[in-house]
Amino acid sequence: MTARLLGGAAALALTAGAAQADYTLHILHINDLHSRIESISGSDSTCNAEDEAAGECFGGVARVYTKINELRDAIRAEGGNVIVLDAGDQFQGSLMYTTYKGEVEAEMMEKIGFDAMAVGNHEFDDGPEALGAFLDKVTFPVISGNIDVSASNVLAGKVQDHVVLEVGGEKIGIVSALATDTVETSSPGPTVVFADEIESIRADVAALEAEGVNKIIALTHVGLPADIRIAQAVTGLDAVVGGHSHTFLSASDPSRQGAYPTWASQEDGTLVPIVQAYAYSKYVGHLELTFNDDGTLAYAGGDTILLDASVEPNAEILARVAELAGPIEELKARPVGEAADEIDGARESCRAVECEMGNLVADAMLDRVKDQGIQIAIANGGGLRASIDAGTITMGEVLTVLPFQNTLATFQVTGQSVIDALENGVSQVEEGAGRFPQVAGLRYTWQASAEPGARVRAVEVKEGDAWVPIDPAKTYGVVSNNYVRNGGDGYGMFVDAANAYDYGPGLELVVADFIAAMGGTYTPYLDGRITRVE
Repeated sequence: MTARLLGGAAALALTAGAAQADYTLHILHINDLHSRIESISGSDSTCNAEDEAAGECFGGVARVYTKINELRDAIRAEGGNVIVLDAGDQFQGSLMYTTYKGEVEAEMMEKIGFDAMAVGNHEFDDGPEALGAFLDKVTFPVISGNIDVSASNVLAGKVQDHVVLEVGGEKIGIVSALATDTVETSSPGPTVVFADEIESIRADVAALEAEGVNKIIALTHVGLPADIRIAQAVTGLDAVVGGHSHTFLSASDPSRQGAYPTWASQEDGTLVPIVQAYAYSKYVGHLELTFNDDGTLAYAGGDTILLDASVEPNAEILARVAELAGPIEELKARPVGEAADEIDGARESCRAVECEMGNLVADAMLDRVKDQGIQIAIANGGGLRASIDAGTITMGEVLTVLPFQNTLATFQVTGQSVIDALENGVSQVEEGAGRFPQVAGLRYTWQASAEPGARVRAVEVKEGDAWVPIDPAKTYGVVSNNYVRNGGDGYGMFVDAANAYDYGPGLELVVADFIAAMGGTYTPYLDGRITRVE
């Protein structure tokens, strides 16, 4: 079954039921903040003071604080019911996380006043220990129903399957799930055990219904395609508030990636609204749900709200952010070169097609180790977290693009393993998966309409000045990052590679040095190294 987007008569039919309903719940929500504690530019990287003064910046926790409190206070002043939810991935994405490892995110979430949070995959980027430290600092429940942390000495007892919130005299059940491929996209370790998302949510919904809870929201970190599948499959769910895929859903912006809410249809015709609010603190979502006496959903509506310069950042939060930024400001401000034009590192590009940031990073990786017999560079698109604006490139911008502190890793594998790696890389493009391979010293053609595992149509390797077909039996020297080399993002074919060596240094330094070595000015480009055919 596929999801249905509703409009016209179908939407009116739901709205008509609102007149008989007696309970309305407002859900304010964000997802995938990715440590954008400071405001962001139009390309989602950390904004500079000049652009902020010019009114060209978005988001940042000071604006999130302002907007959530403004909405929450207004709803409560009218006697309304409101909760504030986060759908995961507060961690990783800026120097604030690199420096403070979740302490700042915990502090700001406490100040804003969240009622519940889903565990995101990036909450495991520094292992269970960093998540455990974060959980010790927050007072709201952090939930995920499909992970078993009972064997973890740092997480046991700290992550709940689900939670019940008392709001306006009604019980609101919140269930959750985390993408099962987190074992590949992050570092949860062997003590965190994953179960099927749908089965886990189904069991948690049943448990809540047995307690008499008849208003149940899924707060998930699985991505919109999986949210649609969950909403179609699990009876008893009233709405899904999601994250992970960074999807911009809107009721009003024509540049949206889907409607807010997006509706999924269950087999009996029950309609379930799904919402998500892009990422990086740029939007706050506001979902309004109205229920009949028996808990049946009668109406769902709302929109994402852009946090542009018209939203005044909270002064107290802004001062605290500036204080926290002080120790890292000097490093961030250091110029590493110039960009002749914007370097596109957008998620939509780098996880689906050849992108300019992918070419820059892969070229820099290969250049660093080319004298070691390395011919091929493979960079996972999910490791590229932002674009860089035209003009001066600062170290802070490079670190925003490459926040994971990954190092160069070299190894030797057969041509067949390279082909297998590319197949893995293009296998989940529909999901927006981070495994998509950006490359250098290599070019390939893949077919989007083919079945995953059989999509790669041609692969060529640079031999001197010529491109030649890859030889499946030949051994090639490859450079990637230590995360991919260790099997991250599904690249298990590299785990037992010959002569594996985490060469270092950090990718951010490699890229900065590469730009400097080119004379300090970098011109972004595409050259057709990745060809997608339908």
